[in-house]
Order: sequence, then C-alpha cells, then structure tokens
Amino acid sequence: MSNNYIEVFGAITGIIYVVLEIRQTIWLWPVGILTSAVYIWVFFTGKIYADMSLQVYYLVISILGWYWWVRGTGRRAQGSGQISDVQLNDTPFRGKGAKESEGEGNAQGSWWNEDDRELRVQSTEQKEEKEKGELHVTRLKLRTGIILSLVFVLLYISLWLILTRMTDSPVPVRDAFITSLSIIATWMLARKIYEHWYLWIVVNFVSAVLFMTRGLYPTVILYLVYGIMSFAGLKEWKKTIPHQPDI
Repeated sequence: MSNNYIEVFGAITGIIYVVLEIRQTIWLWPVGILTSAVYIWVFFTGKIYADMSLQVYYLVISILGWYWWVRGTGRRAQGSGQISDVQLNDTPFRGKGAKESEGEGNAQGSWWNEDDRELRVQSTEQKEEKEKGELHVTRLKLRTGIILSLVFVLLYISLWLILTRMTDSPVPVRDAFITSLSIIATWMLARKIYEHWYLWIVVNFVSAVLFMTRGLYPTVILYLVYGIMSFAGLKEWKKTIPHQPDI
C-alpha cells in the first residue's frame, strides 16, 4: 500500500515537471530531482532495473541542466559593459548647440550628455541582460543528431546485453530501448534542443505499454498524460525558437 502512495506521489510530481518543462521554467529541475528520487524506489520494487538506473542519471543531468539553464550560453559580448562605461565617461555626447556658442553649448551639451548617458546605460543593461539570459531554444544540428544516434545505438546494445545476461528483467528489449532514448532526450532537454519532444512522444507511449504489463497503473496514466503533453510542448517551444536557418 505504501508503494502505491509513493507511486501516486511520483506521478503527481512528474506531471508538474512536464508542465514546468513546457513553460521553460527553471524550477522543473528541482522538481525533476524529487521525482527521480521517488521513482528510483518505484522501479526498484517493480524490477525495472534499467529505468531505475535511468533515474540516477536523471538526478545528475537535472543538476547539470539547472546549471546550464541558469548560466545560459556562457558567452558575453567582450567588454560590453566596460566599453559602455568608457564611452559614457571619456567620450560624452555633445549636442549641436555646443558648436554654436560656448556658453549656450555648455548648458545644452550638459543636458544632452545627461540624456545620452541615460539612454546608453539603459541600452547597455538590456544588452547585458540578453547576453546573460537563460539558454535559448535551438534546433538539432545534423552533426549533433548523428552523434546522438550513435550514442543511442551503443547505449541500447549495452543495456540490452546487461539486462539479458545480468538481471532477471522480464522486459529487457523494451526497457533498454526506453532507457537509452530517455537518456538522449534528457540531455537534449538540458541543452534546450527543440527536437527532444519527438523523443519523449515515443518514450512516453512505449513506456505506458511497458508499465501496464508490470501492473504500475498510476504510472501508466502518468505516461499517457506525458505523451499528450509532449505535443503541447512541441507547439509551445516552437514559438520561442529564434529565427535561424535550419541545419
């Protein structure tokens, strides 16, 4: 009975996690850490060992994802703030009136200098905020896609062999497939790659079938909800993709 309560709790936190993921809210990572901790126990008791190991991976990637999303691209325009300060302090703007007469120019130039300083400070702050902003959604590049495909194949073969030869897992093929694809999808999420939603659609519906065979019915409902919400994620994330050529 206690396992059922834990499973229901994990299902609820999992749904919250996907909602936060769709909204690109950084709080999805601490929620993900909590959910993973719960499901380590759920999958251990259900003898779904690869998925249990996957939750440990989720804990690690959630910490990395949290860092990457906060840090953003990690790049700033070189000396953006410093250059602006130099421009403001050493090369002040002077209005046209400064050239017409010295007395009038000093007064008017001072006014324009103040106004221009304020405008440039605002521009600099906006630029720095943009540079330091959270990670942007991007499309999957061909080279990255090829590498991830190779990693998936290697993971799948390795997990399938391990589950077949070293555990009593009753579903080694599907378990290895779900686990391998989830590892790739989670890494793509941490890097905010749009196409990770397509992987989740596959993972969620295959998982629902697997968990039904193991009698984990609250988890079946959870993964069906995940699958439906993945389509919403595709739609919402597409709106936030910066204009860039497809590669």
